[in-house]
Amino acid sequence: MVAVEIGYVILYVRDLEASAAFYRDAVGLPFKLRDAGYAEFVTGETRFGLLERTRASDLIGREPTEGGPAGEVLFLVEDVDAEAERLRGLGVEFLSGPVDRPWGHRTLHLLDPDGFVVELAQKIPRLLPRHG
Repeated sequence: MVAVEIGYVILYVRDLEASAAFYRDAVGLPFKLRDAGYAEFVTGETRFGLLERTRASDLIGREPTEGGPAGEVLFLVEDVDAEAERLRGLGVEFLSGPVDRPWGHRTLHLLDPDGFVVELAQKIPRLLPRHG
């Protein structure tokens, strides 16, 4: 099998209302739909969804494991500094940034209500050449 595109990214969340508000208000994703413990947002070609953790076993046959952040979701934005200013106004706490990265992104990291790492990234010129 060769995967040709990402169809969905779904995060299993404890509090659907709090998480939906975070991705709508802090990240700025347009809300698409809500149905039985699920919320979905418009993100271009890839669907981004939130599913209540208590309903995850219906999909995967077991309860999702607890623990700290096990990954991150990256959203490309036009202006990371403008987003940082807007998020400060909302009282959102940053993990890091905004900072220029050598691989060609200016990044800002924060946590969503369930502890998932959210990265906002703006494309900038690369500081390091590609290898490989």
